[in-house]
Amino acid sequence: RPRTAARSDRLRQPLTDTYEHKHGDPAGRPTERRMIQSRDKFQLSISLSRPMAGSTLRIALLHLAPIPGALAKNRHLIAHAITKAACLGAAWIITPELAVSGYTFADTLGTDWIAPQPDPWMEKVRLFAARKRVAIFLSHPERDPQSGRLYNTVFAITSDGRLAGSHRKINALRVGSEAWSTPGTETTVFPMEPLGNVGMLICADAFSPGIANSLKAKGAQILVSSAAWAPGLHGPNGEWERCTKDTGLPLFVCNRTGADRTLDFRKADSVVAQDGRRLLSMSSERSAIFLIDWDLKAGTLASPEYRQILL
Repeated sequence: RPRTAARSDRLRQPLTDTYEHKHGDPAGRPTERRMIQSRDKFQLSISLSRPMAGSTLRIALLHLAPIPGALAKNRHLIAHAITKAACLGAAWIITPELAVSGYTFADTLGTDWIAPQPDPWMEKVRLFAARKRVAIFLSHPERDPQSGRLYNTVFAITSDGRLAGSHRKINALRVGSEAWSTPGTETTVFPMEPLGNVGMLICADAFSPGIANSLKAKGAQILVSSAAWAPGLHGPNGEWERCTKDTGLPLFVCNRTGADRTLDFRKADSVVAQDGRRLLSMSSERSAIFLIDWDLKAGTLASPEYRQILL
């Protein structure tokens, strides 16, 4: 299989070989890909063709297990996953809710580190998006520069590195692990090529029908949600499916995995939903990338298969 190596004196250290598992094909066998890492975690030496020739968009859901309060480790995990997803041909890359900080972080890490965005690390992500021509939906807490209030936010970065828009979580819990954040007050819709106007949700925003309906009324053509929604008594129970039934719009949900300090996400699902039903439910007990292909002309999955790449 031909591979193109980037010429750089900085490329030195090999990453661990990883295995890609193809789901939905009984005959599918694991394949091995070797990647090379440089000091800049966003550099890579393998160039694979992006399957967006004409009518198909490859989307990567980063189903990660961030560690509460471990900013450096979580940023490294996100950078590693984004790099690998781009290498595997993803044109859209979606991160789970609070991927940078972990879910239950405020009581140990505090909130002084939360800055107006984009901060220097997000600037690196923007540069990577522009260099590799990928769009990234990046969950990251932010501080409002005028009011100083803190928000649980997802930022949409275009394939030329611009910030297309952001969404502040509306249904933020006022107690417990989310008490640090101020609830957002507005729904936002913004264009993201090639799927058109995107409406953003964060986790429990799907619980209130009015939020998704407002996005539809503002011209959304597709819905994207970052989530940290564990299964169980208060887990998701048809909210994502209802959003698609009420609006007629497809929904991509990037959930997380791993055990947090207060919740266990290891059985949590990342989901593709459309027309009131789940087209795909994907879970992994360790950090993984889920790759799906979306048919731009038909407006649905190009295949019922997905690929899981363990990290």
